[in-house]
Amino acid sequence: MSRIGKLPIEIPQGVEVAIEGQTVTAKGPLGTETVEVREEIIVKKEDNKIILTRRDEERKTRALHGLSRTLVANAINGVKTGFEKKLELQGVGYRAAMQGTILNLQLGYSHPVNFEPPKGITITVDQNTNITIKGSNKQTVGDVAAAIRSKRPPEVYKGKGVRYEGEYVRKKAGKAGKK
Repeated sequence: MSRIGKLPIEIPQGVEVAIEGQTVTAKGPLGTETVEVREEIIVKKEDNKIILTRRDEERKTRALHGLSRTLVANAINGVKTGFEKKLELQGVGYRAAMQGTILNLQLGYSHPVNFEPPKGITITVDQNTNITIKGSNKQTVGDVAAAIRSKRPPEVYKGKGVRYEGEYVRKKAGKAGKK
C-alpha cells in the first residue's frame, strides 16, 4: 500500500469539495481548482475527509495512487492557503519592477525583459531585487518561477542572474584560478 496514497485528506474550514465521477473540484477563499483523477483510482468523500483507493494492484495503478492523492491535496491546500515561490536577482544593475500586471526585468541585456503572468498568478516585487509569485495552483506557480528564472539563470563564474530564494550556486574558478 502506498504510504502517501492511503492517507486521508482533511477538508479544512471554508473549503467546499465536490466529486463528480473522476473530477474533484475544490472551492475556497483563493479560487477554484479542478483535478481530473485517473480511472484506476476511486475517489470517495467520507465525513470531512477525501479517501483515494486503487481499483487493482497493477504496477501502474500503484504508481498513480500517491500521485493522485498529492494532486488532490495540493488543490485543496491551494484554494485555502495558496502557494508561493520567491526569486532573487543578483548582479550589478539587475532589477525588477511591476508596470500594472506586467513584470519588467532589467537583466543586463540591451533591452528590458517583460513578463506577463498567466491568469490566477500574482507577482509582487520588494526592494527591486526580490520577486514573490503567488497563486492557488502549485504547478502554475512553479512554472512561472521557472520561466522567470530562465530569462537569466545564475552563471557559475560570478553568480549573477535570477535564482530561487536560498539557492546555492557553486562558483567555478576562472582561468587565473586554474593552476
